[in-house]
This record gives sequence, structure tokens and C-alpha cells, in this order.
Amino acid sequence: MEIDISVIINIFVFVGVSILGISFFPIRKLISQLASGGIRRKWKLLSGLIFLFLFGYIGYNVIYWDKFFDYLDLVISIVFFFSAVLILLVGLLTMQTAIDLNQIHTLRRDNIIDPLMGIYNRRYFDVQLSVEIKRAYRYNLPLSMLLIDIDHFKKINDAFGHYIGDLVLQNLSRLLQKNVRETDMIARYGGEEIAVIAPHTSISNAEILAQRLRLEIEKSIILPANNYENRQEIHLTISIGVSGLGEKNIDAQMLIKKTDQALYQAKQEGRNRVVIFKDKKDL
Repeated sequence: MEIDISVIINIFVFVGVSILGISFFPIRKLISQLASGGIRRKWKLLSGLIFLFLFGYIGYNVIYWDKFFDYLDLVISIVFFFSAVLILLVGLLTMQTAIDLNQIHTLRRDNIIDPLMGIYNRRYFDVQLSVEIKRAYRYNLPLSMLLIDIDHFKKINDAFGHYIGDLVLQNLSRLLQKNVRETDMIARYGGEEIAVIAPHTSISNAEILAQRLRLEIEKSIILPANNYENRQEIHLTISIGVSGLGEKNIDAQMLIKKTDQALYQAKQEGRNRVVIFKDKKDL
């Protein structure tokens, strides 16, 4: 029985074209998830080339529909078929890899970011503070820490509820992030307390930073008025304790203790102020 090469070739082409068409779904989905930039443009270019290749081959097959008689034509169609399979597999594997990497990034972010305030959490702060202290002593660099507490935050929760309290924390976090330096690390220390690690920063410069943050918060509208909720503008003041590394070696817990004592003094002296820890004796 004589084999009709044309029929076999057309079958390979039809299946290959179908596979290549299917491959556009994972590729387009991948492109939609990529950020704007060079990588996204390159994937768009690749998808465009595949698109041209697909329709070019379809056109070629239509023109020569009844003119395939040689086994060489069959080899070409088989190569096209497996190329389509390869493109589909590459698209699927790339898409799955992108999904897995995004999940890893999300898990890592969730592990170090406070979900409410969008800044680093206490766990990550503890790790980084130890790292920065070791670096500061190794290279003989200054290091300071700020501990910020919202004055009378409980009154806001009691007056407006925890939902408004959460909005206040979120807006305060955004405001602080805009006003700390790129080299500073800001974290939620606990409750309404926020810690700032200021590398390469002396006590005097840390005091300047703290005063700037305090004044910026004091003059800002943390939450605008809402007539529907019969709520006026919400303003805040903050108290800040500041301390730094001394000549003797201290660890993270000792630095936190010094900063916390300075914060406690700021609240005892009337709040809305910055207090610098004074080394009078070893802790």
C-alpha cells in the first residue's frame, strides 16, 4: 500500500501549528506578569517572532498543500512539529519557574515584613541589628538606634476603634518611610512602637534625624476629616529615644535597653520630644 506523504505531512503541520498556538497562552501570561523593562520587551519580541514563524509556516503549507511528495518534506514537517513541542515546553516551564520564584519572593517578604504597616517586622529587625553592630565594631563606624512611640495611641483606638487605629499606623508608617534615609532600616518593634537602625550615624546626627521625624509627624495630618463618620482630622505626636554604640563592646540587647530607657524618659518628661541616652554607667 502506497503511503500518501502529503497527508502525513499535513497531519504533522496541523498538530504542530495547534501546539504552537497553545504555547502562546503560557508565554502571554508570563509577559503579563513581568515588570516593564528589558526582560518584558525581549519576551514580547520572542512571542512576535514565534507568531511570524507560525503564520509563515501556515502560509507555506497552504501554498504547497498538494505538492508534498518527497520524504524531505516529511523531515522538515517533523522538525517543525518537535520545534513546536519544544517551544510549548519552554513556555510552560518558564511560566512555572516564574510562578515558583514569585511564591518564594512572597514567602520571604511575608517572613520579614509586618503585614499591617508594610515595614520590617521585629524578627528581621533583631537579626539586622546584630549584623549592623558587628559591622560597626569591625570597621570602627558609628551606629545609632531610634525607638519611636506614638503619644496616647490608646485614646485613638478608644475613640475611633481599631480600624481607624490601623489606618493611623499605616499612614504613620508611610510618612516615616518617606522621611528616613535610604541607608536607615525601619521596623515595627511592637504595638505602636517603631525602631530605626541608623548605620554610619553618630549620636548628634541621629538626634537631628529624630527631631526632623518628630516635627514632620507633628505638622502632618495623619488621617483627614471624614464628615460621613463625623470625624475630625487626626494629628499625632511621637516620643523618640535615641542611643548609639559606645567605646565598649555592647550587643543588640544592650543597645535596645539603652534606647528604650531614653524613650521612657521622653514619655516621662511630657512626650512629644527626643531624648538621647546618656552613658552614666555600664548597663
